[in-house]
Amino acid sequence: MHPLLFLENSYVPAHIAYTWFVIVVLALLSFLATRRLEVFPGRFQNVMEVIVGGLDSLLNEIMGHNGKKFFPLIATLGIFILTANLIGIIPGFESPTANINTTASMAIVVFLSTHVVGIKNHGWKYIKQFMGPVWWLAPVMFIIEIVSHISRPVSLTVRLFGNIMGEDIVLGVVLLLVPLLVPLPVFALMIFTSVIQTLVFMLLAMMYIAGAMEEGH
Repeated sequence: MHPLLFLENSYVPAHIAYTWFVIVVLALLSFLATRRLEVFPGRFQNVMEVIVGGLDSLLNEIMGHNGKKFFPLIATLGIFILTANLIGIIPGFESPTANINTTASMAIVVFLSTHVVGIKNHGWKYIKQFMGPVWWLAPVMFIIEIVSHISRPVSLTVRLFGNIMGEDIVLGVVLLLVPLLVPLPVFALMIFTSVIQTLVFMLLAMMYIAGAMEEGH
């Protein structure tokens, strides 16, 4: 039986229900962390400030001062992906990111954001970056660049989905075969992989958007 009882006999797909569950949990935590901000923060506020501060430092290091305006997007993606990855470790729960529809939706958001930023910063000259350095190579270079850019969301989608789905399958098999102390190393490995996959998704998203802001060479 699902921990979320409304999934029983419901037409709502499990990955959507768990996605909304993660959203509600994060919204509640955000409300609790910000409703009474103090100069000398308590433990909960201090933890949230460390998380937000760490994400801000990572963003500035990768994208520079121009990346500040993308903090809401990158931080939201990072916090959501990490929470969605880790929730699958709880027995009976499923990771929304173990479904390709969830990872594809986030990858498409990054893909569209990248090109919106590129056009906004460079105007329609941004399209010239797909044409290559010489005019007679433009048709070939355009095809190569299009394939290269389309492969980005595909890579983001499959990498995150494959790793988290693989984790869930391994955990299910281990719990079925040896349900006592043996799964503990698997839990530790899943936590490590969840963090790494979150960082990889964030770093690639920041690099793609930062690349779109740069001048073409």
